[in-house]
Amino acid sequence: MSDDRIDLDSTVTFHFTLSLPDGTLVDRTEPGQPLTVTLGDGTLIEGLEHALLGLRPGDRQRIIIPPETGWGPRDPALVQWRPRRDFPADMDLAPGLILSFTAPDGQEIPAAILAVEDDRVQVDYNHPLAGRDVVFEVEVVAVEPG
Repeated sequence: MSDDRIDLDSTVTFHFTLSLPDGTLVDRTEPGQPLTVTLGDGTLIEGLEHALLGLRPGDRQRIIIPPETGWGPRDPALVQWRPRRDFPADMDLAPGLILSFTAPDGQEIPAAILAVEDDRVQVDYNHPLAGRDVVFEVEVVAVEPG
């Protein structure tokens, strides 16, 4: 394979948009500020890494990634009820609110409030894109061999 093609340990600079199949924009790079990653370092989801393989600078591609190679399936065990007292008394909790929790390992985890009752709050710790197909549109800017 030519050195300018993306390989398993290439460092790749690219622009992307991430959206849902209905066109809802989730994330994107800003003009003039592409993302640079090394494939295999855990930064990208599996489906995107595999789709980038073999591309060259200047290539553009639209990639539909299913949950299995994206953010995984939704896990019902990650939807949990927590006592209301676990939250600050003055916090205005409402369904749809996204909060950040600190896991035992120190990692920050986003979670969505699903329901609020007098003495408990239902929290969804699944990644917001878990269980969903996603669409990446990429434009490769540069490739450095590994």
